[in-house]
Amino acid sequence: MPSNSKESVDRRWLAAYVRMHHEKKVRDRLAETGITTFLPVQAELRQWSDRKKMVERVLIPMMIFVQVNRAEQLRVLQQPGVMRYMVLRGEHAPAVIPDAQMESFRFMVDYSEAPVSFNGCDLQPGEQVRVIRGPLRGLTGELITIDGKSSIVIRIDRLGCATVEMNASMVERIG
Repeated sequence: MPSNSKESVDRRWLAAYVRMHHEKKVRDRLAETGITTFLPVQAELRQWSDRKKMVERVLIPMMIFVQVNRAEQLRVLQQPGVMRYMVLRGEHAPAVIPDAQMESFRFMVDYSEAPVSFNGCDLQPGEQVRVIRGPLRGLTGELITIDGKSSIVIRIDRLGCATVEMNASMVERIG
């Protein structure tokens, strides 16, 4: 079996910490080297005293996700602006983020028409649901209520939760 196909099988999602305000530069540099990245950003209208402008807002400051094999893992750390990988307390190897969680998170960020928020706090477990209407159709997650409004949550193990406000009529219970 060629080593190339083995390396592609060994790719896993890791979270890398980067210098403040260097997320987009690191994303662009890594993309130039052929490394798969995901920088969760959303377009946001910003108001200045003299103008308005659409800008990309980074959802998780100082962090970028990379899908790498062992060799690429070292190449990422050699990039200017990259500080280290997220490592769980008491462990030495970078924390691997499950593919299914990354796919759901990417889908939510890419297709949500409502703003996505991300926080590191542990939300209480909610009912498992699947979105049946709208741009996030097919997304599965947990339905929760925050300040009386329904939201769907995607948990990313040991990192936090991504949430987007959603009308409860757009989801159905799973199981």
